[in-house]
Amino acid sequence: MSKRVIVYVDGFNLYFGLREKGWRRYYWLDIQKLSQNLLKEDQVLAMTKYFTSRVSLPPDKSRRQATYIEALETLDNFKIYFGQYLSNEVTCSRCGHIHLKPNEKMTDVNIAVELLVDAFEDRFDKAIIVSADSDLSAPIQRIRKAFPAKSVVAAFPPARFSFHLSKIVNSWFTVGRKNIARSVFPDEVKKKDGFILRRPSHWS
Repeated sequence: MSKRVIVYVDGFNLYFGLREKGWRRYYWLDIQKLSQNLLKEDQVLAMTKYFTSRVSLPPDKSRRQATYIEALETLDNFKIYFGQYLSNEVTCSRCGHIHLKPNEKMTDVNIAVELLVDAFEDRFDKAIIVSADSDLSAPIQRIRKAFPAKSVVAAFPPARFSFHLSKIVNSWFTVGRKNIARSVFPDEVKKKDGFILRRPSHWS
């Protein structure tokens, strides 16, 4: 009997891993296809849950993200959860200059809530978490204690790793370039209303 899998994707953790690797060409990523490519033969993908926040500045980056989110919204059995992307004032200790530092909020909380609810409502046999955020330790430990028959797997994004998470999950692996490369959207994605979304040229 196939094991039901839900994949939980920390959008910014994945994005910054790709950016650190210099893999801009993979930003136009079909998250559902990536999730499918992470499964084993005896597993079936029940749902993919993607967690992100909308970026407002700079405008060109906001437009690229908006196009990408629209592309993700064309996917089936796929749900997007939004947190908040805030800019905090930071003062330089040497020169006193004040600049804005972006800070993404609520993704870890949103992932934790969905993990726990899905576990308690028996929606998965295995949870795959695409993130290296150690703040997810508490819900993972709770699930493993309450549901020993269920397994939680950490799929660390490129250039990301959490020693702590690696010790508390059932197993872990790093999402490799091969799986990412074969999970990219086509250059044009058609919405249900017929509108064509095109990969941002900056991501080519």
